[in-house]
Amino acid sequence: MATNKNQHLVPRCYLKPFTRDEGNATIKLFNIDRKRFVPTAPVKNQCSGSYFYGQDPTLEEAIQSCESAYASLLRKIRGPGYSLDNEDKCFLRYFWLVQHLRTEAASRRSVEEVAEAESVIGGGSLSFAFGIKEAVLMAMDAVAEAAPIIDDLKVCLLKNRTGIPFVTSDDPAIASNRWYLEDRRTVGCSFGINASGLITLLPLTPEILCLAYDGDVYSVQHEHGWVQVRNAGDVRALNQHQILNCFANLYLPETASEEDARSQYADCAHHRLAVRHKLNYAVPESEHEGYVRFVVTEADDSTRKGEALLHLQTLHPKPTRWPSLLRSRKPGAVYANGTAVNYVRERHALAPDSINPFRKERAW
Repeated sequence: MATNKNQHLVPRCYLKPFTRDEGNATIKLFNIDRKRFVPTAPVKNQCSGSYFYGQDPTLEEAIQSCESAYASLLRKIRGPGYSLDNEDKCFLRYFWLVQHLRTEAASRRSVEEVAEAESVIGGGSLSFAFGIKEAVLMAMDAVAEAAPIIDDLKVCLLKNRTGIPFVTSDDPAIASNRWYLEDRRTVGCSFGINASGLITLLPLTPEILCLAYDGDVYSVQHEHGWVQVRNAGDVRALNQHQILNCFANLYLPETASEEDARSQYADCAHHRLAVRHKLNYAVPESEHEGYVRFVVTEADDSTRKGEALLHLQTLHPKPTRWPSLLRSRKPGAVYANGTAVNYVRERHALAPDSINPFRKERAW
């Protein structure tokens, strides 16, 4: 049986650098829904719940081992003269993935997607309805399978040299994609972690942020793995991702003021999405040479009678600005095969597909 009943989905070792005097007791937060600033919220109550990971001691031990390794690496990163090496890059990618999949916000979105699919199909047609805890456990099971997918991403650390600190949130491990959100070829499309142009973001402290990116699409100037960020606008651009992605709470370091938190929120609040998925329901329209053409329609009593396709599409918030340090690599390279897979990075385009081979295209 698991030894800890109160289990954190955003670990306390992660939040510690953002807490008051790094004492891990209280933290400043800004609640998005109520627009309420709380200067001393107890850390023990943040992003936690009873047996979120169930009562499997093996899983709990694995999570604790990962968190311990992260805390150790962060101490090394903050030490003098640190240079980012390949082993640490690998772990930072892995920790980002664990955190990206494990939060209550991510799991709640999965639950809402399944619940909406059930409501559209009706009649208890789905046999895999689940709750938040089940979604968390499913996400943790997916980590090992998903980890190799992001091994090709470039990794660097951003050192904040401005007077505006990095902020974090209850869903801090961000997956975004400037190329997908701006290129005309991908209008209306979703992206996954194998996509061309992927960007991942995870603030480590108020002064350090880990950035991973598709090196075929972007270029970032760095030295020994470090990027010196001296432009306050770049910090605000990076903070926008936390504001747009968080479920309920932004977490602010002691140096952050309520006035600046409200100002940064106001800059991009209108870009927060009310829902993070769209359900598309399609029915057969015609058939030709063994291929069936489907058309998107409304789900009602008449369309539910026969065959149908159900597609849950993830929606992604788009910030109002991007950091200037993230430059376009021209001409760059993206890969597509004309199917709903859309654009993927080179590694994921190498698998042989005699029917739909991937082709290389210019990114910019």
